[in-house]
Amino acid sequence: MRRRCRRERLCYNIRVSSAPHPRRNVVVFGATSLLNDTASEMAYWILPAFLTSIGGGPAQLGIIEGIAESVASFSKLGAGYVTDRFPRRKPLVVFGYVLANVVKPILAVATSWWHVLFIRFADRTGKGLRGAPRDVMVGESVPRERVGSAFGLLQAMDSAGAILGPLLAILLLTHVGFRGVFWAAAVPGLLAIVVVSLFARETGTAAAAKPSAPAAPIPLPPRFYWVLAAVMVFSIGNSSDMFLVLRAQEAGIAASLAPLLGLVFNVVYTLASWPAGRLSDRLSKPTVAAAGYAVFALIYAVFAAAPSQTAIWIGMGTYGLYYALTNPVLRALVVEAVPGEARGRAFGIFFFWTSVATLLSSAVTGKLWEAFGAQLPLGISAALAGIAALMLLATPRSR
Repeated sequence: MRRRCRRERLCYNIRVSSAPHPRRNVVVFGATSLLNDTASEMAYWILPAFLTSIGGGPAQLGIIEGIAESVASFSKLGAGYVTDRFPRRKPLVVFGYVLANVVKPILAVATSWWHVLFIRFADRTGKGLRGAPRDVMVGESVPRERVGSAFGLLQAMDSAGAILGPLLAILLLTHVGFRGVFWAAAVPGLLAIVVVSLFARETGTAAAAKPSAPAAPIPLPPRFYWVLAAVMVFSIGNSSDMFLVLRAQEAGIAASLAPLLGLVFNVVYTLASWPAGRLSDRLSKPTVAAAGYAVFALIYAVFAAAPSQTAIWIGMGTYGLYYALTNPVLRALVVEAVPGEARGRAFGIFFFWTSVATLLSSAVTGKLWEAFGAQLPLGISAALAGIAALMLLATPRSR
């Protein structure tokens, strides 16, 4: 008996040690996001000022962000369906990071606003392609009861890169100018590609062992569609964050301090993301996300008023709390609400429709801003966020 138990224990240990350790994916994707966001945020917060320097304005900014989001939305939708139909998810994730980071340095040679449009187009396409398969891999890498914590940690590392990016931009801007910062952003972008390519572990290969795929797609539960409806209402008023940077410049904050605004925002975002994700594992995820929408409504109401510079700085810091309470929590909510075989499609639909709404929001905000000033579009955004928060509080329970 002892001999057989010893053999069984040995076999068990062999199975465990020879199996992959997919939980490491959370850390690997977190490190990749840190590097990728460092590259992105070095350029993102100086983009409005750079666009102005080459002849663009609020209308062009709205067109650029709107078209970029619309293209990203279609890539997100396609990537979601591909994720469920093919056993390997990692190649699509890697390709998304490669596409985004190859084009970013081209900003250094841009001379017209439509050059910026092309670069943002490719960058957001890459983000759209990698989003759904990466999030599905994260959901498959941790136990169900820790999915909120996993997305919170991923988001914390992501926004840590968004702290490092503006800091590097501030240090470099006075020495090398806008274009030099864009060139420097290529370094962390390249490192992001190396990390995800070498260290991420595939989680979808088990799907290949299934005898056959279902004839029809698994229906998504009503709870998912209710959450999607609430997020879409919110997204109609959720224009590009670049409009908040533009509002800060109208309030008298110098363009050279825009990366510092990003730093304040991302410090709060980083510190709050993991605790918010862990909190959502203990409380209702819709309630936590609704609290984030309430914070957004308050901030946009402040920005819609004639704000002082002090209010702008406080508002940008608090804005990071809104992101922490919603971004990782809503993704964890999708994982919680949808069966594993349909999560890729669910993420694709979720990202697609919210991106379409954001596209309309950015385009309309730019036009309303030019015609009526900042108060009207920002006030509308605050009102829609309040409605969306109430909808999330009424989310039906999962069966």
